[in-house]
Amino acid sequence: MSQDFDIAIIGAGIAGASTAWALLEAAPQLRVLLIEMEERPGYHTTGRSAAIFIESYGGPAVVPLSRASRAFFGEAPAGFPPLLHHRPSLIIESPEDAGGLERVAAEYDEGGVAYDWLDAAALAASPAGQMLKPEWRNRALIEPDCHDIDVAALHQGFLRGVNGAKPTLITNAQVTALDRIAGMWRIITRAGVFTAPLLVNAAGAWADGLATLAGAAPKGLMPLRRTMAVLRIDPVPPADLPTVMSSDGSFYFKPDGERLWLSPHDEILDVPHDVRPDEMDLAVVIDRFEQASTVAVKRLESSWAGLRSFAPDRLPVYGFDGAVDGLFWCAGQGGFGIQTAPAAGRLCAALLLGGTAPVDPAPYATGRLGISNRPYRKFLMYFQ
Repeated sequence: MSQDFDIAIIGAGIAGASTAWALLEAAPQLRVLLIEMEERPGYHTTGRSAAIFIESYGGPAVVPLSRASRAFFGEAPAGFPPLLHHRPSLIIESPEDAGGLERVAAEYDEGGVAYDWLDAAALAASPAGQMLKPEWRNRALIEPDCHDIDVAALHQGFLRGVNGAKPTLITNAQVTALDRIAGMWRIITRAGVFTAPLLVNAAGAWADGLATLAGAAPKGLMPLRRTMAVLRIDPVPPADLPTVMSSDGSFYFKPDGERLWLSPHDEILDVPHDVRPDEMDLAVVIDRFEQASTVAVKRLESSWAGLRSFAPDRLPVYGFDGAVDGLFWCAGQGGFGIQTAPAAGRLCAALLLGGTAPVDPAPYATGRLGISNRPYRKFLMYFQ
């Protein structure tokens, strides 16, 4: 196998896989390498996502990426199965959060997101309302155009490539050193040494550490732990139960067959590693749920945790480094990386190849974090 590539992407989670797919969609002749440190791609954040498409999620500045991804999810290209299952999102008002729904509605209005109000009677009659204690069902907001995402099918579809062109995937390939020599990156991994003129940093929670190896300044990415509990409850959750979120951000839940997924909506600062759920976090969120709900929790069936990485302004980082030639950032997708992956991948491909971006890239540019956003012109000329 050749060790020389046109573009090397470090990180084969949803960020790296979607970028590889979009690059090959735009330029099938490219030799694209995906380098993954784990035994299988998507082991960390991608494989531990609740996988919900909620257009409003991430706030108004992220809405354009979600909106630009919607058509892909609704009618995915060849090679992808159906990716969405309709499930509205319901925001209920916490008794301790008076005015919380007005705050949420203001964000919806700013982002142009469609929603409806439910009064107490409508909420009480709904599948969610029938699970809630009276003090939790005064009113709610419902965002109707929301969906569960088949994240495994989405990720595998990206990895399979497009129109017969697919990236070269190397696993068990932790990067140990990076050198820039005569306009080429030499990427030293536990699986071998590879070269490419352009390096894409899609390493998720490890992105700042990888940048340091490349001689770039870190972006202040914060790996934040989020926990999920899988519960058996009585009665079992109805199939048409929406995703239910508390306005104060203290928990959310959604059905998964006869089980209920419950998260404390937590964001605990952590370090990049194979993160595990904390017993206290699980106990706290189950207690919160029991205080709000009329159902009985029979047992905690399983649990997991994942890391969601945010830049200081909570927007993703897409673009050339500006200080280190040939280094491109695709990081900081937080908790919205799955639902924005189609547009984000195409945005990164457009920036890398000089094409037309699906959304305005300016809000996500690396320069906003203190480093000039100077494109790597030499590489762009290589494909013109």
